[in-house]
Amino acid sequence: MKHEIIFGTDGWRGLLDSEVNKANIGKVAQAFSTYLKTKSGSSPNLKVVVGYDGRRSSKDFAILFSRILSGNSITAFLADKISTTPAVSFYVKENNLDAGVMITASHNPPEYNGIKFKDNYAGPFFTEETLKIEELIGQDLVQANDDKVYQVDVRNNYYLQLERIINFQIIKEAGLNILIDSMGGSGQQVIETILRKYEINSKTIFKIAEHDFSGRLAEPIEKNLAPLKDELLKGDYSIGIATDGDADRVGIMLENGEWLSAQETILLLADFLINKKKITGNLVKTSSVTDKLKQFFENEERQVFDVQVGFKYICEKMISEDIAFGCEESGGYGYKGHMPERDGILSGLLFIEMLARSGYTRISEYVNQKRKEFGNIYYSRIDFPYHETNRLEILPNIVSKNNHDFNEFNLVEKSEFTSSRGIINGVKFRFQGYTRWLLIRSSETEPMFRIYAEGDSESDVEKLLSLGKTLIGKN
Repeated sequence: MKHEIIFGTDGWRGLLDSEVNKANIGKVAQAFSTYLKTKSGSSPNLKVVVGYDGRRSSKDFAILFSRILSGNSITAFLADKISTTPAVSFYVKENNLDAGVMITASHNPPEYNGIKFKDNYAGPFFTEETLKIEELIGQDLVQANDDKVYQVDVRNNYYLQLERIINFQIIKEAGLNILIDSMGGSGQQVIETILRKYEINSKTIFKIAEHDFSGRLAEPIEKNLAPLKDELLKGDYSIGIATDGDADRVGIMLENGEWLSAQETILLLADFLINKKKITGNLVKTSSVTDKLKQFFENEERQVFDVQVGFKYICEKMISEDIAFGCEESGGYGYKGHMPERDGILSGLLFIEMLARSGYTRISEYVNQKRKEFGNIYYSRIDFPYHETNRLEILPNIVSKNNHDFNEFNLVEKSEFTSSRGIINGVKFRFQGYTRWLLIRSSETEPMFRIYAEGDSESDVEKLLSLGKTLIGKN
């Protein structure tokens, strides 16, 4: 069965066998090779690293991709073992490569696989570049050989980078006990390995990469982390850290089994980086992230930028501006002095250092202190099914009108966001008050709108979500 290969916001993902198979991997690898050669003017010294996660067929796909690069006279550095996406991206940066390729479907279910493309700045490809690759699919015959394939260790320099950023001595002196859940993904024992080097107490559950992530979805959100919660409640731990299928996202759990929302995680990381690590620069967040970042950290010296949902938009800002911290609602965070890329491993280690510096030995104690300082975050999101044929016309209509009735909410600003294919797929309304806003996004692939809201109270959030549904219904 022939399937059209369409790239999304972060490469290509699809169902194993029917969509992501050797034939289609071959087509994408050849298109990618042609793209690189065209972009470089057929440079004879093109170099690309290829990594892979623990999903079924990932290693085979990585070998095939490397052979096709080689067949196109491009040097392919093939990871010699299961890799994390951050390690592969950092290998691009550290070795001045032209690009990186990661065979993974990230946090998607195990029946999926895919490819992430990393450009020479060690972050995701920009939209216009992925579209160029997409247009080249099927245009050239696939060429393959082993001549320029070299197996390499992609982890070593990455570990050294983590040691430059994290103060492991402070963590050791704090006497913490860390619990890690790698969720059967490619994070495996990466965090534990570096902690144990410094004789820091730690334990990893689901430390072996499995095709099926040991029966879970490898997305580090509350509903998938019951095993981490159970283990925390059985032991005497300081914090729980979870990473997703390819370890570029993180989830934080308090030692008492309470899930720390991504919104609160972001707020605490920003506070730590700015006020403790003394990292200078602006902040960039996707439009769905709490405006408490603006309330507490925006000033004459520091801006907080809002961008379209998708880490590649954060990456673009990290390249063009002086950015200390980039963050998205789904647990992906990037850092100045590292690379414009999500890194769940580094994010987890920063949280551990944050706790070590606080003087507390339990993360719940630190979080409770910070909640007094920053107040509660009132935030929610709903998925709103919509099966009418005019779904992609709704948001352009909402954007074009200026007479919406927002009841007691006073509109301050309206922003629109456009997809990679030029369609308005997001609109955000900011209202009077520090943290009062409504974001509506339309899915280009599912019959659904996603409605996000933040307010000064739970009542605010309920009213704003209802308002979002009303706006969709009237257009």
